Amino acid sequence: MEKIVITLVLSIALMGMVQAQRYLPGQRGLEFTGGIVNDIKLSKLNEQAFYGNMGMSTYTKNGNRWVFGAEYFQKQFAYNDIYLPATQITGEGGHYFKFLSDGSKTLFLSVGASALGGYETLNRGKSLLYDGAVLEDDGGFIYGGAISFEVETYLSDRIVFLVRARERVMFGSSINRFQFMAGAGIKIIIR
Repeated sequence: MEKIVITLVLSIALMGMVQAQRYLPGQRGLEFTGGIVNDIKLSKLNEQAFYGNMGMSTYTKNGNRWVFGAEYFQKQFAYNDIYLPATQITGEGGHYFKFLSDGSKTLFLSVGASALGGYETLNRGKSLLYDGAVLEDDGGFIYGGAISFEVETYLSDRIVFLVRARERVMFGSSINRFQFMAGAGIKIIIR
């Protein structure tokens, strides 16, 4: 009984001194993000481009982290009265550096660099269009890199809301070589 009383008294005495355990070496998080690519054209909603990303973050010393993930990107291009989809599926590996955080460890700002590689298809791999026209390129392997800026805010010790802006450069692509992406997502700390 004495051990329980001592534990209870110490818990109450130290309650205000407990700090959140965030950005610790070895900690991992599963993240899901999505957003828009290039620009928003409200008058041309069918030509919008979007992306979705799923990744795993592993934290290192000093609050930095390695990120590995997969990304799906799609953009529609107008052709006569239809829209032709261009799709990219890429894998990513990169490193993010934490450069600013608040004292309560609730808000973090990071910048990162990533290597990307994957595959691109145009019109779902179909070269022949409905009117007899032929696409010169129907897809292929792509590679490149990205520079990212990220803001994370902890909603709880295990749930993180993040906002990301990134500039990608993709070689071997039939669509824009440079792609600006802006999006938001959720990270779940799993360990």
